[in-house]
Amino acid sequence: MFICNAALRNKEMRANCSSSSACPANSSEEELPVGLEVYGNLELVFTVVSAVMTGLLMFSLGCSVEIRRLWSHIRRPWGIAAGLLCQFGLMPLTAYLLVISFSLKPVQAMAILIMGCCPGGTISNIFTYWVDGDMDLSISMTTCSTVVALGMMPLCLYLYTLSWNLEQNLTIPYQNIGFTLVCLTIPVAFGVYVNYRWPKQSKIILKVGAIVGGVLLLVVAVAGVVLAKGSWNSDIILLTISFIFPLIGHVTGFLLALLTHQSWQSCRTISLETGAQNIQMCITMLHLSFTAEQLVQMLSFPLAYGLFQLLDGILIVAAYKMYKRTLKIKHRIKNPALRVEARFKKKSTSPKETSAFLEVNEEAALTPGPSGPMDLHRAVMPTGQISCAK
Repeated sequence: MFICNAALRNKEMRANCSSSSACPANSSEEELPVGLEVYGNLELVFTVVSAVMTGLLMFSLGCSVEIRRLWSHIRRPWGIAAGLLCQFGLMPLTAYLLVISFSLKPVQAMAILIMGCCPGGTISNIFTYWVDGDMDLSISMTTCSTVVALGMMPLCLYLYTLSWNLEQNLTIPYQNIGFTLVCLTIPVAFGVYVNYRWPKQSKIILKVGAIVGGVLLLVVAVAGVVLAKGSWNSDIILLTISFIFPLIGHVTGFLLALLTHQSWQSCRTISLETGAQNIQMCITMLHLSFTAEQLVQMLSFPLAYGLFQLLDGILIVAAYKMYKRTLKIKHRIKNPALRVEARFKKKSTSPKETSAFLEVNEEAALTPGPSGPMDLHRAVMPTGQISCAK
């Protein structure tokens, strides 16, 4: 979630700087590092724009959620449990192992560990929609991980920093987490209600929301580049970690979902949810816990992580679309009856009915699952023969 309380963070940052012995007595806001100065100037605009766009996005994505399927995930939360295990089990452990392996400075190590302990971000919901994932599971996981973060973030940070000598106490952004929950659940609830009352209109809203999601990703990418311009450092090790960290999250999330016998759709969803962290929550916690001098060494990592997880998500979506297109072409070559049936339907039905028929056939052909050739055979057979076969 790209929401934060800008005024609170700026106030805390100035308080930390004024109370820190590392800050000169005659320092002023104009003497702050360029990265923090640029960040402070653009932070409020970025917060307002991302808040409005995120609310609209979550409302549109809520229009794809069905109450029946959402309730089934809540009644049998195996997919949610697998996602939470990835989010607060694998990601903090991965962050800790990366810190130990690369022997980072304590300040940089804390930035990586805090990122690993953050809940899932809204960006995963956008990518889940684009890869035909389980939107009900995705939104449920994002909401549940944000709720669980109230207890798991301080617990994970305490366990993994027992052997570290920290000079200051870490401040958990409970206010930010609560605000994130409100901005997440209320628009989604409205979207679910619209989908329940007006299902046809909700499909149009969902398509518009996909465009809004693309614009939001573009805004986040541009803002990340601008904000990181001044605070970016040339630490190759830190950039390498920010590149491989989300990839490890995607891969381990997918593998764990496979081991727990989740469907292919759920595997894609859990994979994207695991690798996509809440960047803004990490930045908020850094601002509340560290001094301005320390932030110069820390801010580059969450910004770089956000850019790389955005790039990874785009590559995953592109690979999925190419795979789906290839699978569709191969299936049509192996089953010429589909083309014959499509031509027959084109002559005897209206264009809307034809597109609906083809959409059903392609969905049956491209959806992997435990069903065997019988389902594909039924998809090719006319409607009357299907009822006879049953």
